[in-house]
Amino acid sequence: MINNDILRSIRYALDLHDSSIVTLCKLGGQTLEPSSVTALLKKEEEDGFLTCTDLVMGAFLDGLILQKRGKKEGDSEQVAATSPLTNNVILKKLRIALELQEDTLLSILEKTDTGITRARLSALFRKEGHKNYKECGDQFLRNFLKGLALHFRAQRGKSKPAGPQSP
Repeated sequence: MINNDILRSIRYALDLHDSSIVTLCKLGGQTLEPSSVTALLKKEEEDGFLTCTDLVMGAFLDGLILQKRGKKEGDSEQVAATSPLTNNVILKKLRIALELQEDTLLSILEKTDTGITRARLSALFRKEGHKNYKECGDQFLRNFLKGLALHFRAQRGKSKPAGPQSP
């Protein structure tokens, strides 16, 4: 799954504006112009498409963590990720940023009929090299992002006022 698709999916799920993406990337250590965000959100076949690099995606996710959760105590500087951004890392960063517990993750995945056990889910969050580590595939991440959109958009729908009340 390419980073541009992931960025579009997260933007849709969390209902983020282009300016929010610029702000989150800046929090994560990368400066983006609003025109760059527009190019990142385009589909590959559209004119002006710009590939979202691991550096930009990592900065966006780190910025999301910092905005939602704040800086961890003792962290004086944000450290840029040196390892490649895998689906497992993206899943971990989203889990951290959105403070998703195991039950919530399973509920989100249930919305897309993704049958997964607690043990399998736990294996996705293990450190690479651990005997129980499992690689997160593109289809699984795609289903998770779809479930995330359904989850957060349903929450927003419930929190909106019903409109004027008649006496």
